[in-house]
Amino acid sequence: MRDKADDHVDVWVGELDWLDPVQEAIIVRLSVLGRYLTQARRNALAAGDLAYWQFKVLLMLRRGGPPYQASPSELADRLGLTRGALSARLQPIETAGLIERTGADPTDRRRVRVTLTESGHRAFEQHIGAEYRAETALLAALDPDERRTLADLLRRLVLAAQE
Repeated sequence: MRDKADDHVDVWVGELDWLDPVQEAIIVRLSVLGRYLTQARRNALAAGDLAYWQFKVLLMLRRGGPPYQASPSELADRLGLTRGALSARLQPIETAGLIERTGADPTDRRRVRVTLTESGHRAFEQHIGAEYRAETALLAALDPDERRTLADLLRRLVLAAQE
C-alpha cells in the first residue's frame, strides 16, 4: 500500500540522484505524523475552549503533583517565561476560574501560590482525554509489539537528537 510519502520520494529521487529514499521516506512520514498530532491537539483545545498557552499553565501545575500548585517564579521557570509574561497569562486563566492565586503565608502577602482549581482539573482532563483518544486512534494501526518496537526506535532517535 502506498501513501503520499511514497509519491514525494518518487519525485525527489528522480530529481536528486544523491537522495537516500529510505531516509527521505522516514523524515516525510515523521513530519506528517507531527502535523497530525499538532492538529489533534488543536482540535482538543478548540473543543475545550482552551488556548495552548492556557493548557501549558494547567499542565505544569498538574505535572507538579498534589497539591497542584507552584509559586509564580517556579511556574515561570517551568514554562520558560519571564515573571512579567507569566503574570499577564495568569490573569485570564484566573478570571476563567481555572486557577487561583492565594497567599501561602498569611503574614507575608508577597508570597503567592498558584493553585489548580476543580474547574482547572476538569479542563485539563477534558483536553488531555481528547488528545489521548486521537493518539490511541493513530496507534491502533500497530499491534502492541509493533508499538513497543516503534517506541524503542524513536527513543534512540530522540537520544541522538539530544546529544
